[in-house]
Amino acid sequence: MPPAVQVGAILVQEWPMTTQLLKPESEPYSGTWRLIKALDGLALDRKIHAAGWNFFFMAAEVKVMFFGAPGTAKIKNALHQILAKVRLHNFNCLEVTGIVANRFLGVPYTTVSAHSRHIQQGWRLDGAEERRSSQHDAASAKD
Repeated sequence: MPPAVQVGAILVQEWPMTTQLLKPESEPYSGTWRLIKALDGLALDRKIHAAGWNFFFMAAEVKVMFFGAPGTAKIKNALHQILAKVRLHNFNCLEVTGIVANRFLGVPYTTVSAHSRHIQQGWRLDGAEERRSSQHDAASAKD
């Protein structure tokens, strides 16, 4: 079973740069996504900057709601939906910013929210096509 995800958790898509930079401090989560352990967003940002890369934060929040109390399997399913949305924009990182359980008319529901992040060289965020191309090139280099 994959590790439990909490608020503040960071998931990174596996590609050569992240594997080299974060391998000992990450573990597999789902498919090509790895869960960063022992580093929060600020510490990870410092480590990425020290390697000469940048760690971008996207302001738009991505949310998924499901019925029931928060559990590991349900949160993982919600994160799969969020990761699918992040993949559409070719971002290679995700930070979980909220897991909130509520009730409406006695029915429990949970909202999982996250922000896209992106690790890359350069001071300005590449466009979606450039991000897709660089991820495709990294995947080809891995094979």
